[in-house]
Amino acid sequence: MELKKLSEHIWYMPFEEKRDRPNLGYVKGDKMSLAVDAGHSEAHIREFYDLLQKEGLPLPFLTVLTHWHWDHTFAMHAVNGFTLANQTTNDYLLECIKKIEANGPDVFLNMHDSIRKEYSGGKEMIVVPADIIYEGDITIDLGGCTVKLLQTQAPHTDDSTLVYVCEDKTLFVGDSTCPEFPNGAKDKNLAERLADKIRSTGAVTCVEGHWQPVETEDTLNDLLS
Repeated sequence: MELKKLSEHIWYMPFEEKRDRPNLGYVKGDKMSLAVDAGHSEAHIREFYDLLQKEGLPLPFLTVLTHWHWDHTFAMHAVNGFTLANQTTNDYLLECIKKIEANGPDVFLNMHDSIRKEYSGGKEMIVVPADIIYEGDITIDLGGCTVKLLQTQAPHTDDSTLVYVCEDKTLFVGDSTCPEFPNGAKDKNLAERLADKIRSTGAVTCVEGHWQPVETEDTLNDLLS
């Protein structure tokens, strides 16, 4: 695995299908850096950090979440700096903690083979809430690079956040464009509302959770198909 540079301020560690690992984004400003999503496990985030250090990039001061699903959040306990989540995402994480406390990690391990592969060898599953919780949209100045966190309606989950890197005209959409979890339906009205939100950013490039970066029009065509 290698770290890929996407634009002036953006790098990412590519997704992996076998363990259902999503793209992990990295945005570097003059004052601080930010990561998009926390990863599936501590092993996942450590691999990401090793790649950043190999490139001489500082570890992220902030890590923002696109939504609550385990492959994007269960390494939060191991991230550098602070984590940010919208209120709904954080509420879901608190539910995850309660489920594991009550029933153990099997409640997630039994859901899919990719989770069992990620946590093979008896790796411990640790879930924590976010350090910073917000509602609505917020703007973060990294120093010469502005990042906007945009809560949105979306067909995949009801806690989706888009991460827009303004100067690079790049939008991290997480899994928001995917069908609803877990039954696989894609609500047409929610897809159209998400499409409007994506268009409103003026993004040229979209980074989906489990696909290579593409032109925004490609993401919209897939979302609305």
